[in-house]
Amino acid sequence: MRPLVFVAMPFGRKLDPLRRYEIDFDDVYRRAILPAIGRFDVDAVRADEERGGGIVHLPMYERLLLAEIAVVDITIANPNVYYELGIRHAARPRSTIVVGSFDGPIPFDLALVRAVPYTLVDGQLSDAAATAFVEALALKIGHALEDLDARDSPLFQLLPALVAHTLPHDVTESFRDRARDIDAIRLRLDDARGLFREGKASKDSAAMERSRDAVRADERALGAISQATAESFFDVFLAFRDLEAYDDMIRAADAAPAWLLASMPVLREQFALALNRTKVPENRRRATQVLEKLIAERGDNPETSSLLGRVWKDQYVEALAAGEASRARTFLARATDAYRRGFHADPRDFYPGINLATLLALCGDEDAVAELRQVGPAVTFAVARLGGLGSKDYWLVATMLELAVLASDESASRKALARISTLRCEPWMRESTANNLSMLRRDVPAGVLDADLIDAAITELREPV
Repeated sequence: MRPLVFVAMPFGRKLDPLRRYEIDFDDVYRRAILPAIGRFDVDAVRADEERGGGIVHLPMYERLLLAEIAVVDITIANPNVYYELGIRHAARPRSTIVVGSFDGPIPFDLALVRAVPYTLVDGQLSDAAATAFVEALALKIGHALEDLDARDSPLFQLLPALVAHTLPHDVTESFRDRARDIDAIRLRLDDARGLFREGKASKDSAAMERSRDAVRADERALGAISQATAESFFDVFLAFRDLEAYDDMIRAADAAPAWLLASMPVLREQFALALNRTKVPENRRRATQVLEKLIAERGDNPETSSLLGRVWKDQYVEALAAGEASRARTFLARATDAYRRGFHADPRDFYPGINLATLLALCGDEDAVAELRQVGPAVTFAVARLGGLGSKDYWLVATMLELAVLASDESASRKALARISTLRCEPWMRESTANNLSMLRRDVPAGVLDADLIDAAITELREPV
């Protein structure tokens, strides 16, 4: 029986709001954490609250309580991570290894913890920094495997008489099996995503359908959903989303137990997203009902309110294309209100803000234009605090361009376009921004925006790179 190392860290690319740069945590895991763990005869499981849908459930507690070693990355301060770290320190006297990239001292409450630091430069892990991190982390893992009496939990260090409870062997073995199963399912889902991307790029519909069939097979293998399988169910559910299998998402959500839907707001949000993507009127009514019920329960927030705004916005675009001006105005008003509520709920989140600004321009009346002049600077500040034009995230810089266009600011538009020209991005990303600007050029009432500025931006975005 090999020891299990549980790694708690973010997935993918995340913006550090304090240092204002983007960190590729998958790169840190691949090039440093995994090689360090790979030097030993152990199993590794990586997970965080995002992959489990943000729900506190059985697998999360099992990992924290039963894994022989936990590696916890606290580079980005996150309440969920600190909560999980607290559980681990309270339940296990050893072996918890805290890692992270710190520009200053680690938080005061962890002052007794000897963290393993790694160095990032503008969010990037250099080859030299990766090598140094591997060596330092491997040394800590080796010590953890060799010294069975060492205590690294601050709680157990400060209270020597505190006794750790040992669970029965059959419980720990069941946990190991389940952890390995969860990890194996995730690997298969990642393979399915890769097959789908290749099929989509080559327009191979058969390959795309094979990828969906593979995910359906994993869904069937889960059987009845329980606390123990809820995390894997959510992984499968999100895989269907990534494979654009919206009917499968709807079917899976309709079959999910009521307790799971009630405890996972993010599941209900993604369910509404799938309903809207089908473009079926009845499904869109259901999407609206799901989201409005969530808002009634939890209040407005950027994510839920923006999803509701998107439902109305899509119907506005379709009604306008169909020449149904009256219905389009109704949908536009509803979409504007939903995005407004989402932005006011948390003005630090720029996503509902930029959509609100765009829709206000499309409204084009005197009151909307006046509100646009107030909203624009607030959204600009929200984007700037995440890096603004200094960011390497294409979408942040593209948002700065759209804000410049909405403010008819030629100088800011030129700066944003110059920054975009330096970023590595897929052609479809630039085309998506060009399409957004084309909608403004076509549908915003005359005189609200600078048409020549929009035309110049669209032309530059569509120039061959």
